This record gives sequence, structure tokens and C-alpha cells, in this order.
Amino acid sequence: MCHAALETDGKFTEFSLPNPGSGPTTIAIAPDGTLWFTEGTGNRIGRMAPDGTGIKEYDLPNAGSSPRIIAVGSDKNLWFTEHLGNRIGRITPAGVLSEFTIPTPNCQPRAIALGADGNLWFGEFTGNKIGRVAPDGKITEFAIPTPDSGPRAIAAGPDGNLWFSEFNASKIARITPRGVITEFELPRPNSGPGDITTGADGNLWFVELSGRADGRQVDGNRVARMTPAGKVTEFPIPSPMGSPINIAVGPDRNIWYTKQSKLGRVTPEGVITEFDIPTANGGATGLDRGQRPAAAGSPDR
Repeated sequence: MCHAALETDGKFTEFSLPNPGSGPTTIAIAPDGTLWFTEGTGNRIGRMAPDGTGIKEYDLPNAGSSPRIIAVGSDKNLWFTEHLGNRIGRITPAGVLSEFTIPTPNCQPRAIALGADGNLWFGEFTGNKIGRVAPDGKITEFAIPTPDSGPRAIAAGPDGNLWFSEFNASKIARITPRGVITEFELPRPNSGPGDITTGADGNLWFVELSGRADGRQVDGNRVARMTPAGKVTEFPIPSPMGSPINIAVGPDRNIWYTKQSKLGRVTPEGVITEFDIPTANGGATGLDRGQRPAAAGSPDR
């Protein structure tokens, strides 16, 4: 049966968290519809219902872990990176936490995504590796050919591979389930590729950051599309201030991105519309598909 894409009217509903300064960073929707999110500065994992009720928070056992990206695993648990804790975390729907130490020390794990092989894949920003973690917690690492490439984000591709951005190298790369990596250079040498997702059109879509980030001055402020063959098209973002951070496919099958106090929508043809978020200087980051695209505010991904 074919279902029509949902329309989005640009209206926002905001939900306050119990602890000020908790730094909600990214969000994922569990199979039962509950929303799970990381609290980067609060050092917690949070959960709530889609209507904002039933908020529950889980403290991480190690201080300063800085949970960053969260994703649903093939085991229906939630998996997340501990950016400064050098661990991959797992939390069950009942709130039971497990942590797995990454072999490479101080590698700053950042993004994590479920692969078609049933494993979770993650990027090591300073470790310059892509990691694979099995549902039992076993971790395998694969070195990226370009030194100091800065893998920033990763997503399951339409071809059964994983695709990731190399922030420092201005490249997008593909890794097969066996760990074979292929890299594609972007048109501009300092474009700062960041978060990446697979669009409803079967292409890879990613944001290009703008300004100072992770010790680099980048000249992005674009949303870009890459075919599985590596052809890139870039679309300039109309608002000049701020930097795009996260990207996701919306229920309307368009691409959506977060950018400081704005949420942007991109059609498959590259037409961009931006919506102002009610909270001033909201610093929106995390984004996931739901009945409405959901954003959470915090420092950049």
C-alpha cells in the first residue's frame, strides 16, 4: 500500500527538561515510539513520550563521558557514543546500561549508525578509524586511508554500505561491511562536511559546516547531495549566520537540517526553506524523523 508523505507546517512545540544545562545533543526514536536522547553536558541518557510526558533520565556511571550520538540497534536497544569517555554505550528500553571500551585510546567516538549487517558503526574523530560494534559489544576497527581525516558523521547508505564524512579532509567515504574504504573528494578543499543521511531519493545528503569548528575554519554553509557513484551537487543555505549541524529525512520525504535558531527543509531538487525556532539562540542540533521533525539544542555535533 502506498502512503502519502506527511506535510509539515513549520510549527514548533518545545518540551523543557528537568535539569538546566543538560545539553540535549541528538535524538533517536525507539521501535515503541519513545524518544531517546543524549545529554552531552548533563552526562545522561534521557527518554520521553512523543507528547513530552514521562521524561526519565539515566546518569552515566563515569563522569565526563560526554554522550554524543544515539541510534537504535538491531537488538532494539539504544546505542550511543561517549565522545570523551572513549566508550560505546548501550541502554535497554528498561534503562539497563552497559559500556564497551574502544581499543584505540582517546579516539573521540562521535557518530554511530546501524548498518545493514546488524552491527553498529561509528567514527573515531581523532583516532582516524571507523569502528564496528556487534550486538554483544565486540569492537573491530578499520583505519581510514587519509591521515587525520576527522570522521565526523556516519549513515547507512542505499547500497548496503556505510557512508561517512571526513571533516578535516573534505571528503565523503564509503565503507563496506568487510571494512573496505573508498574516498570521494568534494569540489572545494575546505568545505567542512558534517552530518550525513540517505535521502528518500536514494542519494546521500550531508551538511557542510561554516565558521570555526574542531580547530578548523571551514567555508561550507551548504547542503550537498552525493550519488552512490560519487557525483556531488551543492546547495547554498540562504541564511548567512550560524552553521548547519544535523540532517535527516522528514516525514514529508524532504531533507531537514538544524542550524542554530533555524530548522531548514530541502526538496530533492535543492530548494531550501528555513523556519525560525521559537527559543532565541536555540542552538538546535539533533534531528530524527517522527510525526514532526524533532530538534534538540546543544553544542555542535
